[in-house]
Amino acid sequence: MSPSSLLIRDIPVNERPRERMLKQGPTALSNQEILAILLRTGTKKESALHLAGRLLEQFDDLTLLRSATCEELCKIKGIGMAKAVEIQAVMELARRIYTTRQEKKYVIKSPEDVSNYVMEDMRFLTQEHFITLYLNTKNHVIHRHTVFIGSLNASIVHPREVFKEALRRSAASVICLHNHPSGDPTPSREDIEVTKRLNEAGKVLGIEVLDHVIIGDRTFVSLKEQGHII
Repeated sequence: MSPSSLLIRDIPVNERPRERMLKQGPTALSNQEILAILLRTGTKKESALHLAGRLLEQFDDLTLLRSATCEELCKIKGIGMAKAVEIQAVMELARRIYTTRQEKKYVIKSPEDVSNYVMEDMRFLTQEHFITLYLNTKNHVIHRHTVFIGSLNASIVHPREVFKEALRRSAASVICLHNHPSGDPTPSREDIEVTKRLNEAGKVLGIEVLDHVIIGDRTFVSLKEQGHII
């Protein structure tokens, strides 16, 4: 019988996740052990450690777990609504910590900087998110705003929604970006049309559209570099 299938009381004290964390620190623990601490309890027939292992196996380690819904989590035997909500809360807190760290006077000088800023936050999203970054005269990100969630459409991404926040924040320029859930950042006809429309509106308002970056899975495309923003 493997250690992970034992009940916690059957595992030697010095090998239990909480005790190992106290003695060796959190970095010494596996994803399974950390998740077991979060879950606290397993079922009548298995430990929290074994439940954590099944959860990670079901959601491809942490890749899909971060975007799992409560309904999807509750389909796992041993995961009720309370545990599902706690898991979602921890994932959201981790996302916010990452975002907060990135937003501290982050300077954008290239499409690579845009990618580094949002890649880990966006490449796992299962829906398209259209986001605008608002920059000051020194190219510091001063605000990030999700304009809409859903399939990109020129009639939905209205310049008014993008630039009213720029005016409110006194932004000098904006960078638009959205993700392709397929992982392939190749721009569509709609992507190009939206880009040209926003670029023209920015010129009228005196707020430069620096770029429109499409995020894929560890890859990206800059519509500025492709010549769609002049």
